[in-house]
Amino acid sequence: MTVKAILESKGHDVFTLGPNEKLSEAIRMLAEHRIGALVITNGDRKIVGILSERDIVRVVAKEGAAALDIAVRSAMTPKVKICNENHTVNEVMEIMTKGRFRHLPVEKGGQLDGIVSIGDVVKRRIEDVEREAEEIRAYIATA
Repeated sequence: MTVKAILESKGHDVFTLGPNEKLSEAIRMLAEHRIGALVITNGDRKIVGILSERDIVRVVAKEGAAALDIAVRSAMTPKVKICNENHTVNEVMEIMTKGRFRHLPVEKGGQLDGIVSIGDVVKRRIEDVEREAEEIRAYIATA
């Protein structure tokens, strides 16, 4: 199973924000869309960072309420791990586990093409395991 299959199922939509927007706008978007991260892009959908709930908590803990007025670029993680549509679910799980994060942007042709969350990966793995178990049951029943 690949990232391409996950995106075909869930879609390529990603919530993004520019690096010069205020952190308060990022928080509003996260809450409104009930998501855990925003991909930070420039005008041509080139990935320049990612902003997660953890990034926000770190900045608020340091700056207090004043953090709401700072630019997203000051809170985001600028070195973003990415994947492409040919990565397997197992490869994506490994990247997420090693990096200790829950969202992995998908890049195609140097531009943002989608995002895969740990929830997407776990859901796909569960579906694979259930399918394999059913195939084994069917094989045993016909033997």
